[in-house]
Amino acid sequence: MKLTIERGALLKSLGHVQNVVERRNTIPILSNVLLEAGSNALGLTATDMDLTIVERAPASVGSGGAATVPAHTLYDIVRKLPEGSQVEIDGGGGDGGQAVVRAGRSKFALPTLPREDFPASSGGELPHRFTLPAKELRGLIDRSRFAISTEETRYYLNGIYFHVLEAKGGGSLRAVATDGHRLARVETGLPQGAAGMPGVIVPRKTISELRKLIEETEEPIEVSLSETRIRFAFDAVTLSSKLIDGNFPDYQRVIPTGNDKVMTVKRDVFAEAVDRVSTIATEKSRAVKMSLKKGNMVLSASSPENGSASEELEIEYAGQPMEIGFNARYLLDIASQLQSNDIEFKLADAASPTLLGDADKNASALYVLMPMRV
Repeated sequence: MKLTIERGALLKSLGHVQNVVERRNTIPILSNVLLEAGSNALGLTATDMDLTIVERAPASVGSGGAATVPAHTLYDIVRKLPEGSQVEIDGGGGDGGQAVVRAGRSKFALPTLPREDFPASSGGELPHRFTLPAKELRGLIDRSRFAISTEETRYYLNGIYFHVLEAKGGGSLRAVATDGHRLARVETGLPQGAAGMPGVIVPRKTISELRKLIEETEEPIEVSLSETRIRFAFDAVTLSSKLIDGNFPDYQRVIPTGNDKVMTVKRDVFAEAVDRVSTIATEKSRAVKMSLKKGNMVLSASSPENGSASEELEIEYAGQPMEIGFNARYLLDIASQLQSNDIEFKLADAASPTLLGDADKNASALYVLMPMRV
C-alpha cells in the first residue's frame, strides 16, 4: 500500500475515527486504525467492537492494499505536521511489519498488526430505513442527551430511546432520555420509511460520537436499523453501533397530567438568575428554592460555608403561594435547550414532579423534573 494524502484531509478523518478507539485496550488490534487504499481514496476504520466508524478521504493512491497502525499515535503525528503538507504512507506488507509515514523531512515507522486480525464489520440486515435532515437529528440529540443516565447498573437508561408515535395524518419520531431525576422528551415529524420501526435505545457513546460527526454537515442523514443494530450514513462517513439490549421504562407513567399551577417566566432572565443564586448553593446538592406568589418569584440558596443569596423575578402566576426546590444545574440544562422566550412551569406541589417546556402551543420538547427538599 502506497499513497499520498493532504494533511488536512487525513487529520479530519483521523480525528473522527480515533475518538472511537479506547485509550486502554486488552485486545491490541482494537488500538489500531485500519487503513485501506483504493481508487483515489483512503478508507479508515476504527472499532471498539460495539461501535464502528468508517470514513473515506480523497488520496492519490500509488498501489492498493491495507495496514493497521496505532490510531492515537498516527493522529498525534499528523496533528503535529505542518499545515498543507503532503503525507506519504507506505503500508509495507501490513502483516506484522512496519508502516512508514513521511512528510517533508519527517519520517515515522509505525508497528503494524495483520489486517486479518482486524474485526470484520458486523453485517446483518437492517430492514428499517429513513432519512433525517442533519439539523433535526442535532436537535433531537441536543435537547435530550443531557438527561441520559450515567448509572451503569441501570444500563437501559444509558442512552436515548428513539421510537415512533403513529397517528392519523402523520405521527412523530420521539427521542426520550431520563436518569430518574429528570426526563426529556423531544419529537419531530415522522420521516418517510420510519413507520413500523422498533423502539431502540442508542448508547451514550454512540450518541456522543454521532453528534460530533454531524456538527457541520447539512447533508441528510440516512438511518438504517434493526432490533439490535443501527447505522448512520452521510457524506463519506458511516457510523454503526450495537443497540442497548434492554427495555426502556414506560416513561408516559411519570409524566404528570394533573399539574394545575401554571407559572411563566422569561427564559434568559430566569437562567441568569438561577446561575447567579446557585453560586452560593452547596457543590453537592446545587439546590435553589423557588418561592412563588402572584406575579412574583424569589429565587434563593444558602449553605453553611458560603452564606445565602436571593433574587426577585417578575412572573406570570395566579396560583396559591408555594415553595419548591430544584437542582440548579438541571434547571439550567433545560433552559439552555428551550427555544421560546418564556419557560412554562406546570406544578402540583413541593413534592411532585414538575413539567417544564416552551410557553408555546407547538412546542416539540417536554421536560419532567423531580423537586428537591430545601
